[in-house]
Amino acid sequence: MALQPVNRRSVPEDVFDQLLDEVLGGNLAPGEALPSERRLAEVLGVSRPAVREALKRVMAVGLVDIRQGDATTVRDFRRHAGLDLLPHLLMRGDELDLAVVRSILETRLHNGPKVAELAARRGGPELAALLDQAVDLLANESDLVAAQQHALSYWDHIVDAADSIAFRLMYNTLRATYEPALPALATVMSAEVGQPEAYRRLAEAIVAGDEPGAHQAAVDLLAPATSAILTALEKLETA
Repeated sequence: MALQPVNRRSVPEDVFDQLLDEVLGGNLAPGEALPSERRLAEVLGVSRPAVREALKRVMAVGLVDIRQGDATTVRDFRRHAGLDLLPHLLMRGDELDLAVVRSILETRLHNGPKVAELAARRGGPELAALLDQAVDLLANESDLVAAQQHALSYWDHIVDAADSIAFRLMYNTLRATYEPALPALATVMSAEVGQPEAYRRLAEAIVAGDEPGAHQAAVDLLAPATSAILTALEKLETA
């Protein structure tokens, strides 16, 4: 393992980050045993309590299995981790993982229409004013990064109206993962956030309680930019 002594001002965080990188980078394979706490502390130049705390965090995100009196073993994160791992997977060092970006976009296109459909079924009368305000802000915004923020706020209202805790938690994670990349995506997302009328059509269908109409309006809104980005990613991956 390529572990290095850590910065003592944030010891558990640094230990956690290094262990995370080792597992996600494939240097520690599923089923492989980690060195003992004592050995990790020696290699990293930190205390055993700091290593123990970091290991608990690594276990919490589903990457290792810690058994009292036995070795700590690596788990297959694809089978055991949750969405909270997504931000760690998106950025590997200073580079975006294009496969993770693709996965997020596919999830966005798949979930968005269903969430819109649920919002049309469950949304209350107060939703109309919230969506109108969000679209107005979007329509009057010239900065592409700020426009994406307004679009995210718009979807926040729709997710609230859908009244699904699973979709809400998934959206929270996807948004937290996606937001740091807003500047990089500004140009390719301009076609989507630059169409406030498409957002308004979706809002009208949701407020009217038109579930099929809301589903289709969400597809019409999300599909073009998603397809464009996916095509660009395919070119980058094969370059």
